[in-house]
Amino acid sequence: MEVGVIGLPQSGKTSLYNALTRSNVDLYGVGQTHVGVIPVPDRRFDLAVARCRPKKVTPATIQFTEGGARIERDVQSGRGERFGTDFFAGVRNVDALVLVVRAFESPLVPAPPGGIAPLRDAERVMEELLLADMTVVENRLEKLEKARVQKRQSPAEAAEHQVLLRIRAHLEGMQPVRTLELTEDERRCIRSFAFVSGKPLILVANVDESQIGVEVPEVVRPLAGYAAAQSVPLICLCARVEMEVAQMAPEEERDFLTEMGIAESARDRLIRAAYASLGLISFFTVGEDEVRAWTITRGTNAVGAAEKIHSDLARGFIRGEVVSWEDFEASGGCWEAAKSQGKMRLEGREYIVQDGDVLHIRFKV
Repeated sequence: MEVGVIGLPQSGKTSLYNALTRSNVDLYGVGQTHVGVIPVPDRRFDLAVARCRPKKVTPATIQFTEGGARIERDVQSGRGERFGTDFFAGVRNVDALVLVVRAFESPLVPAPPGGIAPLRDAERVMEELLLADMTVVENRLEKLEKARVQKRQSPAEAAEHQVLLRIRAHLEGMQPVRTLELTEDERRCIRSFAFVSGKPLILVANVDESQIGVEVPEVVRPLAGYAAAQSVPLICLCARVEMEVAQMAPEEERDFLTEMGIAESARDRLIRAAYASLGLISFFTVGEDEVRAWTITRGTNAVGAAEKIHSDLARGFIRGEVVSWEDFEASGGCWEAAKSQGKMRLEGREYIVQDGDVLHIRFKV
């Protein structure tokens, strides 16, 4: 799964990317796309590793991309930025979006015309996403309408036509596709369009260092209201500080966060929020050879989870041996202890795997 980091120029996108991926990409590089695959922070996985002491560890991962959706300065339009076709091509290729908006003052980075206004900047980008989707819808509707008039429209096209009419009305109301309730059949009709306003979204307010630890700084409050109205997660962080912290050794990072009175880095919170926004959960397989976190979509059944591990397990599936995370942790992070205490359950093919389940598959091929 891929998450795209986007935002207006000088919002701190590259600093945030460096923080997320613990890399050191040039902050002033132009025209480059950066891709990083990073582990998903999970204390449950860390505990399982500490207790099992396996030969191999494999955490869940998620991919972040920055620079693939570029916004350029446009001095002629009077709007300050130009969203080119490459921006929307890049955005359509990702599964979720992290929109970074500037909420910091800096003598080194001049404020945009009109001053620092996170809500204005977020709405500016969101408006462009809506307009891009509207263009796609209008172009497709024109072809479908022509086929309808000529009585050459297939049943599948007729169904697609009706869904797109609903989406157009929704977009005309300045509402993103992701807020429109659609049936599974309707979603299948439009899947190939990859609507940019239909993707899961996380808002990031890049604040001043002085605002670290403030839940919602004053300058961010209007944006917080917008996020709540849109049911979109909002994370406040200082990308520059997060980038510096990400370069530290683990011990130094823990000491620094403790000194700052911060329970965990905003970087980790954002990674987990991105993972969750994609509808993803983790289950675990544990043992002396390997502790591994497996990524599945929420709602996946036991056979689907078995297939994630290996196709043979799904094909020869008999039962799933399951210990909930709570029971596994209460048993000291030991599978055998949980089993001897009667915490292990046998589940069938249709069992819906829960986040944190520790799972063994019984199978025969």
